[in-house]
Amino acid sequence: MNQKSPAQLLSQSPHFGVLLSPTPRGARLARLLAVEWLRTKPELPYRVVENAEHVVAELATNAATHGRVAGRNLRLALIAQEETLRIEVTDTRDDALPRLRPPDGESGRGLLLVDALADRWGVDLGPVPCKTVWAELDLRLSPPSPSAVPCPVPGPPGPGV
Repeated sequence: MNQKSPAQLLSQSPHFGVLLSPTPRGARLARLLAVEWLRTKPELPYRVVENAEHVVAELATNAATHGRVAGRNLRLALIAQEETLRIEVTDTRDDALPRLRPPDGESGRGLLLVDALADRWGVDLGPVPCKTVWAELDLRLSPPSPSAVPCPVPGPPGPGV
């Protein structure tokens, strides 16, 4: 009998998707499964895997906290493309759209982290009653712009010059 380990099964596809309960346990499982799948992709830079772990955790937690509807699951999808890793978390509350706002007390930092770690993020509506919050992480570092490259500033000549 030909048996394969879960890691072997996960690594064969550039896509990963799973349905999870919209609970704190489901959000934690989303992060753990995402990290396991991402680690099977040697072509992904470490910084992308590390950032993706945090983005998945925040998006799944937001879906479990704000997008929860009893009896309906959230969906996590990871799509590894040539130059981009796309993370999608779908829940069944299209009336509760995420938006950046200043943190208040113990909450409100999730999307600020996503905004800081992802290169792009947004929300797609549909099919009713779903919404998908997505984030994209570029796999290649963009070259620094010419204005960002530090230039030596001529100063006074040193002693003995």
